[in-house]
Amino acid sequence: MAASLYIVVEGEDPGFDIFVNGHALARNEDALERLAEFLHVSPLLRFFSADENSVALLLDHGAANPEWTQHLPQPQWFKAAEGLVSVRALIGFLTSTPISFGSETLPVLQELREYERVLQKADLRRLRWHLAVSWR
Repeated sequence: MAASLYIVVEGEDPGFDIFVNGHALARNEDALERLAEFLHVSPLLRFFSADENSVALLLDHGAANPEWTQHLPQPQWFKAAEGLVSVRALIGFLTSTPISFGSETLPVLQELREYERVLQKADLRRLRWHLAVSWR
């Protein structure tokens, strides 16, 4: 089962496409976390929050106990500008040091740019966001 880190924007319809692939980011999350710490920015998973869709996917795949899911806290929401700081720092480093992730550098950079595009639009509209995880 492959994981994907995707963006959830608060509200029913933000008025723009929020699709991000997120597979390369999920595969490289540990290295990205270390890099974020090195760059003194928040790691991407700091913006994670379980939402109803994520929990439903876990239940569908048999990865969660229904009783456990009743005790989850409400989803947390973050300002898009906060996420942009981390995403742009990671993009800047990977652009200037393209060998850092080897063959994964290009896919990671592409997905970080997808994140940047979505977060810029969310920031312009003053919409909050969080990361969620999908397993396929």
